[in-house]
Amino acid sequence: MSVEDSVISLRNIAHTYSLGGADLPILRDVSLNIDRGESCAIVGASGSGKSTLLNILGLLDRQTSGSYLLNGQNTADLNDDQRAAFRNNYIGFVFQAFHLLPRLNTVDNVALPLLYRGLKRNEARQEAKEQLEKVGLADRLQHYPADLSGGQRQRVAIARALVGKPSLVLADEPTGNLDSDTAQSILSLLLKLNSDDHVTLILVTHDDSLARQLGRYIKVASGALIEDTSEQTDERRYLR
Repeated sequence: MSVEDSVISLRNIAHTYSLGGADLPILRDVSLNIDRGESCAIVGASGSGKSTLLNILGLLDRQTSGSYLLNGQNTADLNDDQRAAFRNNYIGFVFQAFHLLPRLNTVDNVALPLLYRGLKRNEARQEAKEQLEKVGLADRLQHYPADLSGGQRQRVAIARALVGKPSLVLADEPTGNLDSDTAQSILSLLLKLNSDDHVTLILVTHDDSLARQLGRYIKVASGALIEDTSEQTDERRYLR
């Protein structure tokens, strides 16, 4: 598939921090294509650069050099307001810590991104209800985060990430606070949504057994990407 058809296209990305007057390279000459509808695991030790990579993919940070095209848009051309709008319209985030607002019930937590877009409250809440039904929480619409289990909170967070129909979902250690059975349930849900809704899924995880269940397995080591293709048969899964 061509670069133009990719959701993500990174070319020669580098990212450097200044520390004590010296430059500290975090990412080095990273190039990556991810096609629409793919699922991709990113693994790596602490300090390897995977969090920096995720922040760049999510438009939370800017690369020092190189180009990043998201849905064909060169992100270098976006100012801060445009980047925020791009995040709201095209990217769904799922975090380890859930980041639900404790004073809002389940429906209103999920409706929040749509309200930021200017959707009327009734319409936003209806969309939220439908998304909560998809993640198996139709009977928890009026519950508050404190009344939910960890797995249920993560399902609410997933519903919130997907309610705006993003083309890309970035999940940062989404199972890190969950027991193994609940973690597998959450991953299965993400993979089902990836398959059913054709949403591109990128998952950062330390859990190798979970990572191996995604379509692509990419390791970040010393700021470089290494893709394990030993179990892949789809020729479209590639780094260029």
